[in-house]
Amino acid sequence: MRWDALFNDIESQLAEADRLSLDAEINERTRAELVSLALEDRLRGSVGCRIGVHLLCGESARGELTHAGADALVLDEEQHQVLVPYAAVARYVGLGRHSRAETSVVRRSIGLAHSLRGLARDRVELAVTVGGAAGSVRLAGVIDRVGRDYIDLAEVTPGEVRRSQGVSQVSAIPFAGLAMISSRKTGSL
Repeated sequence: MRWDALFNDIESQLAEADRLSLDAEINERTRAELVSLALEDRLRGSVGCRIGVHLLCGESARGELTHAGADALVLDEEQHQVLVPYAAVARYVGLGRHSRAETSVVRRSIGLAHSLRGLARDRVELAVTVGGAAGSVRLAGVIDRVGRDYIDLAEVTPGEVRRSQGVSQVSAIPFAGLAMISSRKTGSL
């Protein structure tokens, strides 16, 4: 009888050691996988969720994450869509635990400049938040040009169409200074 108890005890100790070894291997593989996980993949895994984005300049935006691109995201607020460059973000709130890698080479190559060129082409009226550690400034206008690493923003009175006589000034804004760009949703008043 004592021999059976001894063998059962040894068998349970070996089983426990195997389970602990398997748990350790799983934990190690999970840590190794997390090292290769990019934040943009985590953002893509949260598309469709409501998140908060807190910017380095102190501003914030909250809405449904509708797009997570190569270097910027788009949030849908109630009346606006907001384009936020990843470089302007201090932290995200509300991200899920899932991630999704971008499999399309074309989509991976579409960056902030592509989005800004689309806004310039469509002559969309924008609220551009320029910011940094010292704070932020909000400018209203239309993007005239998009260079490799900057935009020219023609500042106009909100609600007015961009006409040369209505432009108060043109600002060249480096991409690094862009905190967020907001446009009205079509159909919103």
